[in-house]
Amino acid sequence: MQSFQSLGLREEILAALPAIGLHQPTAIQQEAIPHLITGMVDFIGLAQTGTGKTAAFGLPLIEQIQQQESTVQALIIVPTRELCLQIEQQLKSFTAMMPGIRTLAVYGGASIQGQLIGLKKKPHIVVATPGRLMDFMERKKISLESVRYVVLDEADEMLHMGFVDDINAILAQVPDERNIWLFSATMPAPIRQIVNQYMRDPIEVVIDQGQKTNQNIEHQYVLVQATDKTQALCRFLNADPMMRGIVFCRTKAGTQDLADYLSQQGYAVDSLHGDLTQKQREHVMKHFRTDKTHMVIATDVAARGIDVQDLQYVFHFDLPDDASYYTHRSGRTARAGKSGISLCLITPRELNRVKQLDRQLKLNLKRVRVPDANSIQEKFIENWAQSLWDEQPNLDQTLKEQALGWFYEMSKEDLIERIVSIHLKAMPPIRDNRDLNVEVQEAVKSANKKSKLYINAGKMDGLTKQSMLHLLTHQTGVGGKGIGHIEIRQKHSTIELSSADLETLIMELQGRSYNGRRLFPKEDNAKEPMPHSRKHIHKMKKSTKKKRNSKSSSH
Repeated sequence: MQSFQSLGLREEILAALPAIGLHQPTAIQQEAIPHLITGMVDFIGLAQTGTGKTAAFGLPLIEQIQQQESTVQALIIVPTRELCLQIEQQLKSFTAMMPGIRTLAVYGGASIQGQLIGLKKKPHIVVATPGRLMDFMERKKISLESVRYVVLDEADEMLHMGFVDDINAILAQVPDERNIWLFSATMPAPIRQIVNQYMRDPIEVVIDQGQKTNQNIEHQYVLVQATDKTQALCRFLNADPMMRGIVFCRTKAGTQDLADYLSQQGYAVDSLHGDLTQKQREHVMKHFRTDKTHMVIATDVAARGIDVQDLQYVFHFDLPDDASYYTHRSGRTARAGKSGISLCLITPRELNRVKQLDRQLKLNLKRVRVPDANSIQEKFIENWAQSLWDEQPNLDQTLKEQALGWFYEMSKEDLIERIVSIHLKAMPPIRDNRDLNVEVQEAVKSANKKSKLYINAGKMDGLTKQSMLHLLTHQTGVGGKGIGHIEIRQKHSTIELSSADLETLIMELQGRSYNGRRLFPKEDNAKEPMPHSRKHIHKMKKSTKKKRNSKSSSH
């Protein structure tokens, strides 16, 4: 294995690396740094989240900075505030022995005045989110005339967030004589268009794309009814109260509702979504990093940039809309060579979708069962027993002798039984010990039921039965055999199909356009509540409140 010394980095940079835990370069660092350190190339690095991309571009970027020049020489564009702050902090760590290099984070949701003051200090490297950078460009508060390097980090995520137009506008303003370094987990067509338009004969490095996800992650799923998802999650949390991880939801409202419910039940959780102010987000992350909260309930966008070590679990409360999101989510665990678990909570109608993810990403997904009361108790005691083995006792000799005197007459078996009994009293009670697991045969039977898909496009958009069938089969990959009666009306259409295909079609068609109309597919006359729907969780909250009031009135 190569060392950082063999990659040609200068001594001041090498001296700073051990203090921040960088001892051996990762695969993307080994491949990227020798090319980028020359400062003469355009570069594409395709690698997953958590593979060390920041050091892969950050270390060679620092090599290129001319400290005597008081201009913005490098621009790093990222999708989120969290990632912006994280990268700028890492750059400061890389330059610990080079105090003359100045960096600045420019992002929305924070004081413009503070960032304007930072710009007046003439930073060499600016890390920015597209929106705030465009704002400063329009105000003529930042000059890009001296920019020689542009880094686009998590380019695919910037595409998902709708920043492609901003990126084009920014790249059009930087000098022609510059190098662009693009890093991404995937390479969708719009990103490839940016490559073709702005980059010159780029070197392209692909890291471990054959195995789409971190090999230290165990991928699992549980099969439950939609109304049991929240209780299933609670049982996993009960089994290991000190478990640290992230629970992913699809919407901001769903994220907040789930976090509120879990907090009311006594779990140490916080929410992270786009409706929070920057101050609130920083407060959430501070609590998470210092272990004051064990779980963060988050949307995909809000979780970008989270870099917290020792997360054992990622829960997919809602399946992601895109396979690349699954990769990004799962990459929050199993960092720095450690292992982790990525677990999907799915309903019968989502079984087809999760199998599709399994095939596409080569996950080797395994089905596990939602634990019952006995399993939770066993896991609870197992975790506690492990903590006993890990404990390093440091008792005063006098106290040790007193303790031996207290317990001397107890047998080993009696002592263990009493200690376990006391410890079990600390475990959260399980009020509902139903078997929440849905059997696969039952799930398949449920998935084979007929459903109806509603699409907000019809005759006025030029749709016919033939063009609809072409849209459904060629654009989504769903086989024509599963599609039944198609009805095209003036402003909308309905399609009969299996429940198994319904979820896939909704996912695949969401956001697509037909003859200029943006499509918003949904189930027609849906009766089954969406996973952790607001209505369902509010109902659970009311039930909890009634129980508490009943208890208080009885005392």
